[in-house]
Amino acid sequence: MTGGLKDETEEEFLHSPFIRKQGNIYKPNNKAMDNESLNEKTLEDVHTKEIDLVNRDPKHINDDVVKVDFEDVIAEPAGTYSFDGVWKASFTTFTVTKYWCYRLLTALVGIPLALIWGIFFAILSFVHIWAVVPCLKSYLIEIHCLSRTYAICVHTFCDPLYEAMGKCLSSIRIRMTKEV
Repeated sequence: MTGGLKDETEEEFLHSPFIRKQGNIYKPNNKAMDNESLNEKTLEDVHTKEIDLVNRDPKHINDDVVKVDFEDVIAEPAGTYSFDGVWKASFTTFTVTKYWCYRLLTALVGIPLALIWGIFFAILSFVHIWAVVPCLKSYLIEIHCLSRTYAICVHTFCDPLYEAMGKCLSSIRIRMTKEV
């Protein structure tokens, strides 16, 4: 800062919130911004992004879902063991049946349910964006007018009444004595 002069560009940007230092978002004057961020080929499509086939629950949504393994369902206490071959065959049968039954159910029902859930969340997003939020904003704008009117009425009628009652009752003194 020399001589207390302000940079003219900083002052211009302070008073115009729609123009950034890179330029107007519709007519950028920054060549790097024009070539990189507005070029449609460089934008990533979130719908066709690469998915992780190893970690299929990266946000740990299903941590509370019951994870049932063979040992959680079938257990033999000490002293009552079946044949080792029966135990191994039971483990294999349980594990393979659970694995393939889940895969078969997801193949048959997973895609239709994904379609239904996609439609549901699209409708939910649409209703929230185009109906709920505008209604709430409209309500808040309208209720603001009513709240100001209510506040004026309270200050006009109730404040003098309560102030007068306070002055009248302020001279009341209570003294307690304990007789022995």
